[in-house]
Amino acid sequence: MDGDLIPDYEDHEDDNEEMDSGAEGRERRAAKKDQIISLFTSGMGSVEDLAMITGARPSYVASVLQAAGLMSGYFDLYTTTSHPMNVYSKFFAGRLGYKDEATARRSVEMIERFYRQFETAGDRAGQHHALMMAMTMFNRARWTRKSREAEIFRQWLLARLAEARLFEKTDG
Repeated sequence: MDGDLIPDYEDHEDDNEEMDSGAEGRERRAAKKDQIISLFTSGMGSVEDLAMITGARPSYVASVLQAAGLMSGYFDLYTTTSHPMNVYSKFFAGRLGYKDEATARRSVEMIERFYRQFETAGDRAGQHHALMMAMTMFNRARWTRKSREAEIFRQWLLARLAEARLFEKTDG
C-alpha cells in the first residue's frame, strides 16, 4: 500500500510565490527558507511572528524549522507524520493516503481497525488519535479538491459520531 500513499506535506505552502515552477520559483522558495532560518537563529522564535514577517503560513515556517532540526513539537494539518505527535503516531505514520478512492478506503479500514483495538483496550486517547487522523485525512483530501476521497473519511467520521452517546435519555 505504501506505493499509493500521498506523501505528507513538507512544502505545502500555497502562496503564489511558493507554487511557481522553474528556477525562479525554487530560488524564491530557497530565499524564504533561508530568511526563516536566519530570523529564527537570530533569536526570533515565534512561528507566528516569523510567518507574519516572511509572508508565509505558520505551518510552512514550522516545517522549514523542523526540517532544519531547529524546532520540534509543532503540529497542524500539514505536519509530516515523520515528526511523531504522541505514542499513537507510529501506528499511522506513512500508512495513510487519499491518492484515489481505493487508497482512501484502505486508509479508513486501517483507522477503523486501530480505533476498535483502542476501544477494546479502553484507550480513549488512542481512539481520539484515530479520530484526529481521519479528520486530518478528510481535510487534506477536501482542500486538495479530492471530494470523493474526502467523502470516504467523512462518512467514517459521521458513523463514529453517530455511535457517540453523550447522555442516555431516561424517562423518569
